[in-house]
Amino acid sequence: MRCYLIINLDNEGTKVPSFYTTMTFREKVNTVLENCLESKPDLFLIDFTITDTFKIIVNLDGDNGVMLQDCIDVSRAIEESLDREEQDFSLEVASVGIGSPLKLVRQYKKNVGRTLIVKTSTENIEAELVQANNEFVTLSWQAREPKKVGKGKETVQKTVELPYTDIKEAIVTVTF
Repeated sequence: MRCYLIINLDNEGTKVPSFYTTMTFREKVNTVLENCLESKPDLFLIDFTITDTFKIIVNLDGDNGVMLQDCIDVSRAIEESLDREEQDFSLEVASVGIGSPLKLVRQYKKNVGRTLIVKTSTENIEAELVQANNEFVTLSWQAREPKKVGKGKETVQKTVELPYTDIKEAIVTVTF
């Protein structure tokens, strides 16, 4: 945000300072998005970018998913709040795709009970998301490991608590 000082003259010719602020285009769009999402508490912003050609790209997610009407409402709020005479733009409002990586703790919490593919720096794990809190996730899966006695392998249940900082990427898998 930029702040400008303007010196005006009052009726008697005395200099009177006045301030006004101008918002950048990005700040205007961000303010509109924040106001719009405040009225829809089950929705949350995943990603927001503005390209060099002033294409506004907004990706949303929701605790109960994102309906088409939600995207329409957010799009209309942005369209109605910006002046195309001031800055021409194009607009794209969408829900995150099914194969998009999880980015926020809130996304992990809404996907408890689903299967994730989680990449860490050392391994890839396909497991059920059993729990998600603000510090870590709990994953559970079955693995084939060598028997402790004798030859062959046995199926064992594995569970791990994985801090978010150790997760490089996590994607919800969809099974039909």
